[in-house]
Amino acid sequence: MIRFELDEALKGLEVYCVGGAVRDDLLGIAHDDRDWVIVGTTIDEMRQRGFRPVGRDFPVFLHPHTHEEYALARTERKSGHGYTGFEVHAAPDVTLEEDLARRDLTINAMAQDSSGQRVDPFHGLEDCRAGILRHVSGAFVEDPLRILRTARFLARFRPRGFTVADDTMTLMKAMVAEGEVSHLVAERVWQEIERALSESDPRAFFELLQQCGALNVLMPTLDEVLVEGLARMSVATAPMARWALLTADLSIDALTALCERYRVPGEWRDRALMVVRSRAMFSAPFEAEQVLAWAQVMDAWRRQSRLDDVLDMLAIGDFGLPVTVLEHAIDQARMISPQSLMAQGYQGAELGRMIEIERLRAIEHALAQA
Repeated sequence: MIRFELDEALKGLEVYCVGGAVRDDLLGIAHDDRDWVIVGTTIDEMRQRGFRPVGRDFPVFLHPHTHEEYALARTERKSGHGYTGFEVHAAPDVTLEEDLARRDLTINAMAQDSSGQRVDPFHGLEDCRAGILRHVSGAFVEDPLRILRTARFLARFRPRGFTVADDTMTLMKAMVAEGEVSHLVAERVWQEIERALSESDPRAFFELLQQCGALNVLMPTLDEVLVEGLARMSVATAPMARWALLTADLSIDALTALCERYRVPGEWRDRALMVVRSRAMFSAPFEAEQVLAWAQVMDAWRRQSRLDDVLDMLAIGDFGLPVTVLEHAIDQARMISPQSLMAQGYQGAELGRMIEIERLRAIEHALAQA
């Protein structure tokens, strides 16, 4: 059970721990972060108690000593498209149940007070025990980001036997058909994708998005090759490698456009593009000139750690490339010393040509030994 005490700044206030911490406590999952809601007070009173307002879209305050965030209970009313199209109402008359009603899933719509009393108006405890992801109310349709959040929670909890309720799946399909998903902001979409790639079963995220039709709206090119991408991704554990292997069957142009659309971080984009380019550049058996050209495109001589990452991805992705042979050839080429050639009198453009010639010879020798 979650235990907490109300310090001097919180005494006399109706304070609840809500959401994920309550859920994880019930599921026996360790948790560090807690979300707090205060019922029956005002912004002015929070200021008088020393709390500092930090919320831009709704009243959130930092505790004067612990600096944890405390939000006032609030309701939301749909006023536009997407996840930002809401009008927020926070006032002393907003009840805890009204605040919980605006949440996405029943397992996230529970609260607990300092005495250990649990508030569960939407039967989240039952759904935790049954392993069901179920929407709290019809208000679920007002925020298309909830589709991605549901998919992410499935990626986290499917290994525990969780599934999505049939009526929730029906609701998500209807939301996609009505066009709400197309209003999602790129940064929030990527944020959910990146989080999902860190979960224990990221396949579940993309499978659910495909099942409800959202993937075809958000990433149609990935939707077309998802089966192959998921098969490759399933052998990776690092989130960045999972992304690179998931998108490895896209063309260079399609992958570039996808990364630009969702503003994928440069490092993630570059690793994924290096995998796609590697597949495009190679044919078996390897030719020395082909390996040298690939190494130059990959900037192998200056950025060894990045290339090693790509070699690992090519190895676990099972692309039919003899990666150990390629790795050995590159290692041998790296041993060519520009300083040694300079000592022999080579310099300028001539030095550059000799370095390339010696690297090519080293690669040829390594391939001949394979």
